[in-house]
Amino acid sequence: MSEDVSGADTPRRNQSRPTPLHAVHVALGASMTDFAGWSMPLRYTSELAEHHAVRNAAGLFDLSHMGELVLTGPGAAAALDHALVGNIGKLAVRRARYTMICDADGGVLDDLIVYRLGAQEYMVVANAANTAVVMAALTERVAGFDTELRDATDDYALVALQGPRAVELLAPLTDADLGSLKYYASAPATVAGHPVLLARTGYTGEDGFELFCSPDDAESLWQALRAAGGPEVPLPAGLACRDSLRLEAGMPLYGNELTAERTPFEAGLGRVVKFDKGDFVGRDALLARAESGPRETLVGLVGRGRRAPRAGYPVVDPATGAALGVVTSGAPSPTLGKPVAMAYVPLDRAEPGTELAVDVRGRQEPVDVVALPFYRREA
Repeated sequence: MSEDVSGADTPRRNQSRPTPLHAVHVALGASMTDFAGWSMPLRYTSELAEHHAVRNAAGLFDLSHMGELVLTGPGAAAALDHALVGNIGKLAVRRARYTMICDADGGVLDDLIVYRLGAQEYMVVANAANTAVVMAALTERVAGFDTELRDATDDYALVALQGPRAVELLAPLTDADLGSLKYYASAPATVAGHPVLLARTGYTGEDGFELFCSPDDAESLWQALRAAGGPEVPLPAGLACRDSLRLEAGMPLYGNELTAERTPFEAGLGRVVKFDKGDFVGRDALLARAESGPRETLVGLVGRGRRAPRAGYPVVDPATGAALGVVTSGAPSPTLGKPVAMAYVPLDRAEPGTELAVDVRGRQEPVDVVALPFYRREA
């Protein structure tokens, strides 16, 4: 999970809330930006260098802007099964699940990760821009269930260590058995002497960990991780490279690929909707869409030239120029060395190998439809 940083180069400092790591970012000379009401590092030196660091070694992210909502009590699982599209009741303790919260019409309000922390305790991690929306929807939906819901965002800072060297760098600092910690699992652990919830999750397409800790411990924990591999590994990484990393990995972004105007089925994520669990908010609308099939679908596009498609650019028929769809995310791919994009197009234009074009500022740029993701790490 990540969020849009396009057009965010101009800070609005008077409206920005600092994360517990704000002083660290300033000391590192980060370019700061207002994002979803938080003052966040956009980049430290070069987003290209930060991108390559995550792909080839490791990067260190401050994700303390994400929202953490905690449900406790004997009815917590049933409440989440009613509120969300996934089957949370079958989630094992210490495991996590990617899911969504949809409105009654099936449109996506946010994509989420739910961690089951104990027999009767769950943590829902929401995108920063949608935390209030998710909290309001959950408050309404869990009423009547035997559960307590609270916004625990202020209780946590969140640091992410991502990249192929993440295990190597983290292992000497923790008492956790990293070899037994599976993907989309979590465990209470100690890292650099600080208690954390250690999760093997991430949004970069690489192996890595997300560390939920006390805000008071965040700076010390960051500095310990920062020193783990020497002066350049892990490299502090900002929102800009986080966006290019998730794009290469074909991961959807709320506000771009996911919106209240589209269901999970258009986004190719119908697998997260679990009809067999019983009733839930949006079930009827989603079942109707599943049975009828979506009218458009999300595809990958790879450009043949050098000009990158960007969000909002029209996808057109290269022969006639007729509009077919719209780019939801696009950028030059540092890993592939080519422009890449995700876009919604009609089903009959979604087959890999289909030749399309994107209107880039009045000029047609040829693109080829490809299967997502653009990049997949070696196992």
